[in-house]
Amino acid sequence: MTTPRPIPVAWRLPALAAGGVALLTGLYAALLLLDTRVPAPPGQSAEVHGPLMVLGFVGTLIALERAVALGDRWALLAPACSGGGALLLVLTGPSLIARLLLMVASVLLLGVYRQIWRRQPGVALLAQTAGALAWYAATLLWLAGLTVAEIVSWLATFVVATIAGERFELARVALPPRAGRWFLGALSALMAGVTATAVWPGIGPHLFGAGLLAVVAWLAAFDVARRTVRSRGLPRYVALGLLAGYAWLGLAGLLWAGAGASADGPRYDATLHAVFLGFTMSMIFVHAPVILPAVLRRPLPYQRLLYVPLALLHASLLVRVVIGDALRVQPVWRAAGVANVLAVLAFVGLAVVSSLRPPRNRGASPTRPVPMAVK
Repeated sequence: MTTPRPIPVAWRLPALAAGGVALLTGLYAALLLLDTRVPAPPGQSAEVHGPLMVLGFVGTLIALERAVALGDRWALLAPACSGGGALLLVLTGPSLIARLLLMVASVLLLGVYRQIWRRQPGVALLAQTAGALAWYAATLLWLAGLTVAEIVSWLATFVVATIAGERFELARVALPPRAGRWFLGALSALMAGVTATAVWPGIGPHLFGAGLLAVVAWLAAFDVARRTVRSRGLPRYVALGLLAGYAWLGLAGLLWAGAGASADGPRYDATLHAVFLGFTMSMIFVHAPVILPAVLRRPLPYQRLLYVPLALLHASLLVRVVIGDALRVQPVWRAAGVANVLAVLAFVGLAVVSSLRPPRNRGASPTRPVPMAVK
C-alpha cells in the first residue's frame, strides 16, 4: 500500500478560515440573543447560532484534524463541506443547501473514520464514529423539519462521543482491562438515550441525561486528568480544564435526566451552555496547544496567560447559570453571557498571537503529533 502524501498546509487554510468565520459569526449571534446593543445585520445569524458553533466551528475543526491525521487529500472534502455549509448559514440562514452541505460533511467524516479503522481499529475510534453518526442524524432530522431545539441532544452527542473517544485513546495504555468494557457501556447508554429522544419524546430526554452521566462517570473514574492535575505547566493546565469541563457535562446530564426536555427558557439556556461552553469550549481551550501545531505546523507554546480566558470562561458561565438562569436576574445573565463571548475571543486572540511568534528554539520542530494521528 502506498503511503499518502501529506496534505499541504495551504490546502488546510480555507476550511480553517471558514470555521473561524463560523465561530466569529456565532459569537456575534450570541450577542444578539443576549439582547445587547449591537447592530443586527441582515440575515438570520441569530437563528442559526447553535449550528454555526457546533457544526460550523467545532465540526469543521474535528473534520479538519481527522483529515490531517488520515493524510489522504480527499478527506479535506469533509471540513470543506462543513465550512461551506457554515458560510451559507451565515449568508442565507437555514437554507436547504446549507443544511445539505452540513449533512454531506458528516457522511464524508464517516468515510474518513472508515479509512482510519482499516489501519487502526479500536474502541476510541468507535466512539468517534458514533459522534459522526450523531452529527448525521442531527442534520437529517433538521432537514426533516425539526427545530434546532429538538435536535440539540444529537448535537451534544456528536461532541461528547467524539471527545470521550479521544480521551479514551490518550488513557488506554494505563487503563485496566475493565475500563474498556465500562467505556463501551457508557457509550451504549449515551447512544441509546439520544435515540430514545427521537422515539419517545417524553422519557427519551431523561434517558439521554442518564447516558451523559454514564460518560461523565467513566471520565471521572479513568481519565488521566485525575493524576496530571497534580503536575505542573501544560499537563496541569490541561487537567484543570478537563475536570472543569466534566463538571459542566455532569450538570447538563443532571438537568436532562431530572427535568427532561426543554425548548426555551432559563433551564434550556443552562443545559445547552453547560455542554457547549462549559464542556466543549473548555476541551478546545486545553487541547489547542497540541491540535493547532499538528494542523497548521505552527507552535502554540504553553504560557500561564492561557489560564486567563479559561478562568473567565468558567467563572462567567457559573455566574450565568447560578444567578442569571437559576435566580433569573436578567442583567447579570446578559453581562455573564457577554463575558462568555469575551473569554472565547480572548483565547482566540492569544492563540493567534502566540502561534505567529517565531519559536525561541529555531532548531526545534514546530509540530507535535495529534494524539489520534494515524502514521
